Order: sequence, then structure tokens, then C-alpha cells
Amino acid sequence: QVQLVESGGGRVQAGGSLRLSCTGSGRTFTTYAMGWFRQAPGKEREFVAVISRDSLDTYYANSVKGRFTISRDNAKNAVYLQMNSLKPEDTAVYYCAASSRYTTQRGNNYSYWGQGTQVTVSS
Repeated sequence: QVQLVESGGGRVQAGGSLRLSCTGSGRTFTTYAMGWFRQAPGKEREFVAVISRDSLDTYYANSVKGRFTISRDNAKNAVYLQMNSLKPEDTAVYYCAASSRYTTQRGNNYSYWGQGTQVTVSS
């Protein structure tokens, strides 16, 4: 079992940057693909980015491509989401999640989820 804890959320002005972190417990962290999802008020949860267990593959939602970067440090059991050029529409609770698939954008394929961290982008 993997327990995930996100951090790094906050309030930032449009055009600013934030770096989210997610740390996982357990020695099996390195066997999981790690994804970031977000959910804005009144909206469904949506996929943001995923990174394979070996960091060789990454995928991004079109809405964040070119602005967000996902990375991981398996030695630290950590995954990161660097968010640049933030927009008000990026405002949401951001969740990290772990999947036994090599990579996947479907939330149903993730077995473990963190509690979320709030990101608020003001205009």
C-alpha cells in the first residue's frame, strides 16, 4: 500500500509559478506510475500529467502542455509538478495518485490518492 501526501499549493497571481510535491510511503513507490489530477469547484476531476515509473514517458493534458512539467525522484519517493505561466482557470485542488499501469490518463486506473492541495490563481 502507498500513502501519498501533497504539498506546495497556495495562492499566486496569474503568470506566476508554483511547484507541487507529493511524497509517498512504502518501498514499492518506484513501481508505480505517478499522476497529477485536479478538480475545480463544480467540475469533474480531470487529468493533468503522468510520469512512468522509470521517468521515460510523460503525458500532459492539452490545457497544461508547455506550461507544466512533471518529474520524479525515486530515491526520495517523490513526484513533482512544476507549474509556470499559471492562469485563473488552473485554480483547483490538485491530487497526486499512483497507478500500477506503466502510464495512464484514466483516474479509474489509479489505486492510491493523496488528500489534495489547493492552488488558487488570481487575475
